[in-house]
Amino acid sequence: MAEQKREERIVRILSKDIEGIMKVYPGLTKIKGVSWSLSNAICKALKIDKTKRIGTLTESEIAKISEFIKNPTVPEYLFNRRKDFDTGENQHLVGSDLDLKKEFDIKRLKKIKSYRGIRHAAGLPLRGQRTKSHFRTNRRRGSGIKKKGGSATGGAAVAAKK
Repeated sequence: MAEQKREERIVRILSKDIEGIMKVYPGLTKIKGVSWSLSNAICKALKIDKTKRIGTLTESEIAKISEFIKNPTVPEYLFNRRKDFDTGENQHLVGSDLDLKKEFDIKRLKKIKSYRGIRHAAGLPLRGQRTKSHFRTNRRRGSGIKKKGGSATGGAAVAAKK
């Protein structure tokens, strides 16, 4: 009873609310831009137990985690933005910064009218997937056999006339 158990319901790390009952390893992956491998690297580098609950982390540990995510000292293959188009350096982006960069990249592809940009603009897949049966843009209009009647009710209207 000498030690008081401190556990919060919700912990905020880099403007993302994470439930306090989650363990550290899967909980960090809830932050946009943090993968499972980066979460593992954070736990190992900061010597935090992966099975510890996020709600039991101290303020200093949370500050260390958020500082580490902003400037990770991990191998560069764990970064999510290697050889940035504008600067040419390796970066790791999280949260809204990641969304913004991705949006600007797509706008740039559309502007230069590259193949990928045209596919983005048309809402089609970019990476060579087949499009015969998937990626149907007009799902409301069914294709295939048409009903007898030309109206929305189909064959029911024809049967009512008889």
